[in-house]
Amino acid sequence: MSSLKPLISIRDADFEFENAPVKIVASRNCPEIELVGLKVGPFEEGREYEVRFWVARELEKAGIGRFREEELLDAVKLHKIHWKERVQSVTQVSALPENFYPKLRRYLASLKEKAMKNAEKMREYEKTVKLSRDIVDVRLKKIVSLSSFSAKTDQVLENLTKEERILHDRLHQIISGWRSNILKEEGKP
Repeated sequence: MSSLKPLISIRDADFEFENAPVKIVASRNCPEIELVGLKVGPFEEGREYEVRFWVARELEKAGIGRFREEELLDAVKLHKIHWKERVQSVTQVSALPENFYPKLRRYLASLKEKAMKNAEKMREYEKTVKLSRDIVDVRLKKIVSLSSFSAKTDQVLENLTKEERILHDRLHQIISGWRSNILKEEGKP
């Protein structure tokens, strides 16, 4: 049962991300749109608006708006993150863009969808998956290492994402308990 907590928290983080405000730029004029319990617009071509992520995705699909560049991940941003993680020591964790993991999951899903329609895009998708896994693996090794330290600074931990902080806290608790039990003197509880 305890192994489900990180999954639930990742799902919660994803839900928060879907409902978080993002900036879009209107691609064309559009009157106000009324959804169940929510009104968006009207939109004027070229103007910037703030809407929930899920609304922005639907507006993009409908050709009404597009995400601002800084709201999304792309290959260039991933390569920069990868390089930064690789050059730092095991005790250093760099800050990731806000909502990195939800953005990464959506970026990979988008690339996979394009790759299914266009065989040439498959190579790009596979390279991006490999790069993403490497970023996750490097950060995971750092989190495991940090979790085993008794003393740690808040400065290091503040660079962990919500999802990583949950993992770190759980690992730290497990490792501390294990270490405490291993070092107990024989016959003493």
